[in-house]
Amino acid sequence: MSSGAPTQDEDWEGHDPLEAEPPPEPGERPAAPAAPEKVVVPRWIQLVALPLLVIALYLVAKAAGVVLLAFTVAGVVALILNPIVAFLQARRFPRGLAILVVYLGLLVSAVAIGVLLANPVADQAQKFGDDVPRIVDDANNRLADLQAYFDRKGINVEVKRQGETALQTLQEKVVGGTSDIVNFGGQILKSVVTAGLGLLLVIVLSVYMLIYGERIGAAVRGLMPPGDGTPEDDFPSRIQRAVGGYLRGQLLFSVAMGTGAGVGMYIFGVTGVFPDGETYAFAFGAWFGLMELIPFVGPFLGALPPLLVALIQDPLTAVWLGIFFVGLQQLEGHVVAPYIFGHTLRINPLLVIFALLLGGEAYGILGALLALPIAAMVRETVVYLRRHLILEPWGTPPASALAGAGAGAAASGAGPPLRPAPPARCPECATPADRDDTFCRACGAPLQRAEVASRG
Repeated sequence: MSSGAPTQDEDWEGHDPLEAEPPPEPGERPAAPAAPEKVVVPRWIQLVALPLLVIALYLVAKAAGVVLLAFTVAGVVALILNPIVAFLQARRFPRGLAILVVYLGLLVSAVAIGVLLANPVADQAQKFGDDVPRIVDDANNRLADLQAYFDRKGINVEVKRQGETALQTLQEKVVGGTSDIVNFGGQILKSVVTAGLGLLLVIVLSVYMLIYGERIGAAVRGLMPPGDGTPEDDFPSRIQRAVGGYLRGQLLFSVAMGTGAGVGMYIFGVTGVFPDGETYAFAFGAWFGLMELIPFVGPFLGALPPLLVALIQDPLTAVWLGIFFVGLQQLEGHVVAPYIFGHTLRINPLLVIFALLLGGEAYGILGALLALPIAAMVRETVVYLRRHLILEPWGTPPASALAGAGAGAAASGAGPPLRPAPPARCPECATPADRDDTFCRACGAPLQRAEVASRG
């Protein structure tokens, strides 16, 4: 006689995974999407295929060299621009037209920003160039006072002639220019042409990646374990959000640090500690914020112009500015950067440092620039695979399980076990289990099986 309640076996056998769930009643919260089945990675793949894959990737990366770098930069650019293209597509723009509009918008924005910043920065730069003779004269007067002090004290040290020579050289470099500057300018022009050709290649590659973006996304989804159908569990969407989060964080970080440097220079100028700080506050702040985009040497390069100007005018002022920039750097490293990148990248600071060092060692400054977005993509890949892959464990079953199976067979007088009888549900999360499952498809817990024997 049946008690009316279905048993576990009846519940599993009557379950149809293809049967559609009934729609929710009005006012009822919709059910959460069903968790996809996890993929179990056999031990032979862990032992053979995965090490070979890692070696193959290393060899390909080593052989590709600059080509891989160009494709990586283009891929990052395409990931950054793809959300804007998708937004325009949702507004009934054809994808090709949306890509064209995005690149034209970037060009117009760059020109507009350049026009807005060109006048104030150029004015301050021109004013600084006009002030160089005055700065040199002030420095010469200070050197003359220092030389007179040494002469009165009987100290046989000549600093005035050496200082005047250095300052005169600086003035000639800044105002007049020399043939060395012309030669250096030729090298710069060559580097600019090479960088321009590389930039053109990156733009062309990124355009093609955007054109075939939907196909690339579908191919990636086919290679990765399936998600649950939501954007939060879609691998290409997670990668795209990671790169977008890095971009937002980096821009916000540069603006915050540039603003802090500019405000600090203005305060130094208003208080009379560094009078030129008030005059060139905008230029110094814009330069410092721009240099923050460069890892490692960016903060030093950003602080260099005001420190040089202060050092020429008064070494003590340069000391105060040095203390300010050191404090600003400490604030950046311990407060601003962890707060901003902690919310955008969600990567341990040690891994961030390792990624920057590795990228810089591999491809220099450009490699360091790409290190953090690549690290963010690697993190999302690891998190996604941990959700959807189960590595088949190594070793033998626990002794308690073997002992229990042997004792049950001996008590029943049965011979050797013939086949395992799987539980109807996972003992950990109660997820229905298939007859051939060794691990739970939802939580990955091993399914303990009771040995079933038959009498001879």
